[in-house]
Amino acid sequence: MTAHIANTRYALRPCPSPGAPPTGAGPLAATDALVLAVRDARRAAHHYRTALGLHCTAYTGPETGNPQLRAYVLEAGGARWVVSSPAGTGGRLARHLAEHGEGVLEVVLRVPDVHWAFDYAVDRGAAAVTEPHELSDRHGTVVLAAVGDGGPVRHTLVDRTGYTGPYLPGYVARPGAGSAA
Repeated sequence: MTAHIANTRYALRPCPSPGAPPTGAGPLAATDALVLAVRDARRAAHHYRTALGLHCTAYTGPETGNPQLRAYVLEAGGARWVVSSPAGTGGRLARHLAEHGEGVLEVVLRVPDVHWAFDYAVDRGAAAVTEPHELSDRHGTVVLAAVGDGGPVRHTLVDRTGYTGPYLPGYVARPGAGSAA
């Protein structure tokens, strides 16, 4: 966990005090994805495609230069699931599976301004997990941050308005977008 220090650069939007009633003007735009930790991402992707009719739209793994993770992005009807398994024995994903078993790893939330949404959440009691940062590739740049509540599920904030790739940098589009996982 990182220590959070409020960034006054993003304090341009006034926020009511934590004890004030909600105004409905929070930072969330939509749910972006549900990330599931599984022991075998390839098998899970095949199951979700077959059982639910999802289409595999993107992938990352050792073959794409990501030696620690295998993840398939599955989509249908505006919903997106990412099934992820560790490609090795270390890392956060492997620890999560060992401690908690298969299940939800992250809820990815689309926001118009990651810095503001991060400050908004932390100012209201969320734990700062990952400070806002950018990831880029030839498709553009995404801005990400993560907050939590002390439990095993993190909430990732994403702004992908400057990104045209298949999911995130490091992911490649799957040929045919509905092909076998």
